[in-house]
Amino acid sequence: MLAGSGRGKLVREQRVTDTITGLGVPLSWFVPLAVLEFAAALGLLAGIFYRPLGIAAGIGAVLYFVGALIAHLRAKDTKGLAAPGVMLLFSAAPVALGFLSL
Repeated sequence: MLAGSGRGKLVREQRVTDTITGLGVPLSWFVPLAVLEFAAALGLLAGIFYRPLGIAAGIGAVLYFVGALIAHLRAKDTKGLAAPGVMLLFSAAPVALGFLSL
């Protein structure tokens, strides 16, 4: 999911671009945001073999999507909260499971 979201930013899919620029995020931020999502995706995959890295990547993804939720709330876009909210939950799961399995 993270890689797909990052890809949408890199190729500037129309729906993604409209949504994010509607929140006041400049186009110049798309590549750095996509890189963060790709890094989180790779970190979560690597976390299968080295749990601390997976936990760190999960925490980074959680913080990323908390920021996305804040951006939607600041723009009063309550209809747009579902996608980052779901991604936040999916990002929090590996963090919780990682800590439980230490």
